[in-house]
Amino acid sequence: MTTSPIETKGSKEFVKQSNLYQEFLAEREEILKHKWIESERLGYDIGFERALLDWIRKHRDAWRANRRAMMGPGPSAPAAPKTATIEPFKK
Repeated sequence: MTTSPIETKGSKEFVKQSNLYQEFLAEREEILKHKWIESERLGYDIGFERALLDWIRKHRDAWRANRRAMMGPGPSAPAAPKTATIEPFKK
């Protein structure tokens, strides 16, 4: 059984317009920027995988929080839960 070209085209357009795909593209763009900056700083191409892992470790949480603050919660994405601040144990 095969799908018709019309169904395939509609499916691709649906995916391209989805919030999840748009978030993926935005993160990918940031990772590629990070790759370029770090490669320039170090003087050699660090590769996508290293840039990805470094960006996730150093920048992803802040980037996502900033993006959510700028865009606001979408209709399909609930607002991020507020977390309590835990004070360090004092003697």
